[in-house]
Amino acid sequence: MEQPESNAVAQAATTLSDLRSAIHQAVVGQSAVIEQVLAALVASGHVLIEGVPGLGKTLLVRALAQAVSLAHARVQFTPDMMPSDITGHALLDPVTREMRVVRGPVFTHVLLADEINRAPAKTQSALLEVMQEYQVTLEGQTLSLPKPFMVLATQNPIETEGTYPLPEAQLDRFLFKIEIGYPSSTEEVAVVVRATAGQAGDQLPLADVKPVVDGLAVSNLQQLAAEQHVDEQVIDYAVRIVRATRDHTAFAIGAGSRGALALVRGARAVSLLDGRRYVTPDDVKRIALPALRHRVGLAPDALLEGRTVNTVLADILDAVAAPRI
Repeated sequence: MEQPESNAVAQAATTLSDLRSAIHQAVVGQSAVIEQVLAALVASGHVLIEGVPGLGKTLLVRALAQAVSLAHARVQFTPDMMPSDITGHALLDPVTREMRVVRGPVFTHVLLADEINRAPAKTQSALLEVMQEYQVTLEGQTLSLPKPFMVLATQNPIETEGTYPLPEAQLDRFLFKIEIGYPSSTEEVAVVVRATAGQAGDQLPLADVKPVVDGLAVSNLQQLAAEQHVDEQVIDYAVRIVRATRDHTAFAIGAGSRGALALVRGARAVSLLDGRRYVTPDDVKRIALPALRHRVGLAPDALLEGRTVNTVLADILDAVAAPRI
């Protein structure tokens, strides 16, 4: 496969920079988080965003959807939610006396699954086919989803009452798990100023977010990312990182092969963000934490020692030798 032309890659990097700036019109700070979300968009992957309430998870998703000028839908997950509330259902048309399919909110381009861990496993599993196959089966009919399609799910890491942990099979469908932390003091002042200036209520400050790209442009960016050159040594490096998670004593569960795929896909995306035609080992390291942290599980001894997934993964990245290319 031929490498994409330099001017096309440079233009893509400029477009993504403009997209990043548009999102920053609503979201203060969180530069690493925005970069990871854009990388997932370019890599055609889904994202699980974790953070305590009030850190702008919903604002980030809304700003992204507005900046890419794509249809979006928000689903607030609750314990009594049924799969049909997401995918849709069939009903009898009283006029024609025939079954008619009513499409659910999943038939959109950007789906915000808010507090996804509040829904029971049966409802969560309804997203599996959606996220993997980009289709929904209703009453024997297979309905394709519009493309590009992206699920951005959020969850609260500190509240467990009334929640259902996501099954491993579904966690593995997310390209990245992104953690949103507290802003710095300066950023928090800017957040308050922006959110309260001339506003009487608690509306999201999205008025300044202007559309940058459309669906066709996003699809072109995804195709460019798929054509980024990845040396075999870089692929070998990604595989060695994943295999190291299986051998590390601090992990009871190591990452599967989808983890290596996520590393390569994510690395191609961030190389495009930087305007390069090729992937480096640093690109792999740059997205290793969001790509792997939800695919591994700490051993009981590591939990007792107070170790975290992030610190163990950082140790692995330090221990696995990167190729010199």
